[in-house]
Amino acid sequence: MGLTLNAAAFRAWTQLCAAALASARSEIDALNVFPVPDSDTGTNAYLTFMSGADAAESQPVDAGFDQLVKAYVDGLLTGAKGNTGVILSQLVRACFRDLSIDREVSAADVAQAFVAASDAAWAAVGAPVEGTILSVAQAAAVGATEAAEAGVDGRTVFAKAARAAREALARTPEQMDLLRRAGVVDAGGRALVVVLDATEQALTGRVPEQVLAHVPQPAAVTGDDLSADGPSYEVMYLLEADDDQIPALRSALMGLGDSLVVVGGERLWNVHVHVDDVGAAIEAGIAAGRPYRIAVTHFADQMAKGPRQGRVIIAATTGAGLTELCHESGAQTLEFTRERPLTVAEMSASLQDVDAGEIIVLPNNNRYIRQFVAAAQAARQDGVRVAVIPTHAQVQGLAALAVHDPGLGFDEVVVAMSSAAAHTQHGAVTLATEPGMTMVGPVGPGDVLGAITGDFAVIGDDVLTVALEIIDRILSPAGEMVTVVLGEGADPGHGDAITARLRSVRPDVDVVVYDGGQENYPLFIAVE
Repeated sequence: MGLTLNAAAFRAWTQLCAAALASARSEIDALNVFPVPDSDTGTNAYLTFMSGADAAESQPVDAGFDQLVKAYVDGLLTGAKGNTGVILSQLVRACFRDLSIDREVSAADVAQAFVAASDAAWAAVGAPVEGTILSVAQAAAVGATEAAEAGVDGRTVFAKAARAAREALARTPEQMDLLRRAGVVDAGGRALVVVLDATEQALTGRVPEQVLAHVPQPAAVTGDDLSADGPSYEVMYLLEADDDQIPALRSALMGLGDSLVVVGGERLWNVHVHVDDVGAAIEAGIAAGRPYRIAVTHFADQMAKGPRQGRVIIAATTGAGLTELCHESGAQTLEFTRERPLTVAEMSASLQDVDAGEIIVLPNNNRYIRQFVAAAQAARQDGVRVAVIPTHAQVQGLAALAVHDPGLGFDEVVVAMSSAAAHTQHGAVTLATEPGMTMVGPVGPGDVLGAITGDFAVIGDDVLTVALEIIDRILSPAGEMVTVVLGEGADPGHGDAITARLRSVRPDVDVVVYDGGQENYPLFIAVE
């Protein structure tokens, strides 16, 4: 039986892979000892796959499968972070490049895609090393080929390939002495296994059987173990260049350092190399084409940088009024809309560009929490204290900002803000734009929907009536304040009506009404 690929399943798969890497990110970071022990392999893999997922999500709702794949692999390529992220982007790119997406995908097609992906990854690395992500990818290709030759279906081929990858990961300490001495499997290989496991689950509906392998807490490794004499800088850039310029570029960069990976095609390339001569690495790119988005990391920066001073709060906001409220409360803001969501690159840059010793982040959106957590990990490597308070809604962010005291210590203020956010019950009112099914029944266009903590709880035909029912449900006897935030185009009389109702039934409760200007939601509601 063949596999039929479709746009909806592909969109879901991109999110599943990113979510799986988010869950495993800290574990993978802890495994990271090769090629540089900078504890960021899991973070880089996650940010790479979120870049691809964001690119796919930005495509029109009616985008075809081939259009989504093109956007996704380009998003992976341009957003790839670190050695592992670049290799993973090439594996995925080569895999889909070799699949015939205009028909059912056979077992032989799946096997060939694995082989093409492995071959492309090995070719992209300047000096391939056994016991790394490359070995895991190669084992998956072998497993897929053997399964296809045995006559099984496409889903089983994938399951066999994923199992072969897990088994190969467990063998990586046998292939690289550094891993054995550190007591870990290869971090990049583990990231690939996470992606394959997520994909197998998506294809079969089964949680993959895990291969038993004891992975102890990483041991401390010495400077000698980690080749202290290696290059001091990581250089990455995107490159516009003709394909025939790449062999000379590889040759030039190989002479400058190590950990060389060049991936891409069709005049778009991602270049990664570790060198001592940063200028020469960039000049090699200029000789080949047009390098841009150049990023240089000094591996010793953590030790060289002095302590940063001050504290900054970063809040993700939607709506001009809410943005201004956050500004007035002392926060720097990152604005987003439904049509223009925040990207992983924007989140990472917002933390990297802040010259402060302490950063508190208010994501104010369920989708952004994990992404900010990953970006925070990278900022912490620069010696910055970062706390991401898991605010799922704008009104939780406002509650957290209200209790921020710059005179308090970092830990104390984070606890206070987290407590304020967690104890804020929140709801929202929106309008259905198309038929659908919710937890409380079917809805049609124009129906008024009331949500409580992100789940639809009320269906009605009047915004004010639904809002009052939401308030009745979340306002406990201990509630002291109700905050109402009016959205773009909302009836200003609704704020007055809610205030009047609460003064009559709960005179002990304070009511605050703001003009938030948020799209799609006539009302945000919070109870503290």
